[in-house]
Amino acid sequence: MAKRIEQEHGGVINNWEKGESGNPNGRPRKYVSLLKEQGYKLSEINDSIQAMMSMTIEELKAVWDNPQATVLEKTVAHAMRKSLEKGSLYSLETLLTRVYGNPKEQMDINTDNKVEIVFVEGKSIL
Repeated sequence: MAKRIEQEHGGVINNWEKGESGNPNGRPRKYVSLLKEQGYKLSEINDSIQAMMSMTIEELKAVWDNPQATVLEKTVAHAMRKSLEKGSLYSLETLLTRVYGNPKEQMDINTDNKVEIVFVEGKSIL
């Protein structure tokens, strides 16, 4: 059991014993990993995500409420709606990255391409 330590500012710190965790279930799994475990192919997941990205919130709600919708469609629709309602882009970013990949990063590298030659006692040092 965690030892609670009172702080001067009024807060409390939980001091966990060795082998004990404050988060026993760990980080929640990503949606795409869960869908793959259910037997969906990556192409099916990507096609569904692409189609649902163009839907309105009302259309996503209709997918969620449709009893004939697949688990894949319901899961993606729910993730999108929840993300939008919270004002968080985490789920949408995860879904977009899954379909389109990470954006390419650009770097500017400036070099002067100068070679310096130093002569020391008859030897050339580059």
